[in-house]
Amino acid sequence: MLPASAFAETLAVQPVTDGVWAIVGPLEQRSPENLANNATFGLVVTPDGAVLIDPGGSWQGAEMLHAVIRTVTDQPVLHVINTGGQDHRWLGNGYWQAQGATVIASEAAVEDHRARADDHMIALSQFLGEGLGGTEPAYADVTFETDYRLEFGGLTFQIMHRGAAHTPGDSFVWLEERDVMFTGDIVYVDRLLGNGPARDTDSWIAVFEAMAAHQPAHIVPGHGGATDLASATRDTHDYLVNLRTQIGALIEAGGDIMDAPQIDQSAWAYLDQFEALAGRNAQATFEEMEWE
Repeated sequence: MLPASAFAETLAVQPVTDGVWAIVGPLEQRSPENLANNATFGLVVTPDGAVLIDPGGSWQGAEMLHAVIRTVTDQPVLHVINTGGQDHRWLGNGYWQAQGATVIASEAAVEDHRARADDHMIALSQFLGEGLGGTEPAYADVTFETDYRLEFGGLTFQIMHRGAAHTPGDSFVWLEERDVMFTGDIVYVDRLLGNGPARDTDSWIAVFEAMAAHQPAHIVPGHGGATDLASATRDTHDYLVNLRTQIGALIEAGGDIMDAPQIDQSAWAYLDQFEALAGRNAQATFEEMEWE
């Protein structure tokens, strides 16, 4: 394995609070350099071992993540939580299972993993090339319908699936003793969210609100650096509400999908990837709302 220093430009370690870190990947697209780790991951270290929130986007991506984790702790990663259906939320599972970790995910997430595994692998073969070597779809060892409590290392990890968001099986992880919420792709900050083919924007807003009701002091998002609830609300919740409000008005006025990119999203132009994604997000929302 390459030394962790080789990955320092790809994955940044950000302390959050006592025993909690965010491991922050790049904001741009998947690539052979980031090995599909273009996302943010959570790490909690306890006296009994470590818990990792999301495993990395490939076998080699998980190895990269592990090398960085070793700069933080010598404790073994004994539990891995999959927060959703994107590749970086689960395609590193096989690596961690080979290290002896138990993987936990919602039933809806595993159903999504199985349904889209081939699509993920085909897309990643284009993005990563040889970097996809060793990766095989591997599914959670423990599944749950809506709620799962992991009691480990003197802490309680409350894993909650409250409906579809960015993907059908998204969950958030509430670590009340540390006042930290790990959100996976329910929250994007620093970059514009991607309104992809597996999303449900109406449900996503409701899921965000269910998460926000816990009033966490710290949020480890799915993309971007660790943040607070106000920033998460601005960059994700308010953006989604604006999308749906403006697209709803466009549909009401008889507009069509070709008009959708012209809606006003300028309040979020400060976010990375805005130019690449804003128009596509608008059209995807139009397509979704047209059939609601």
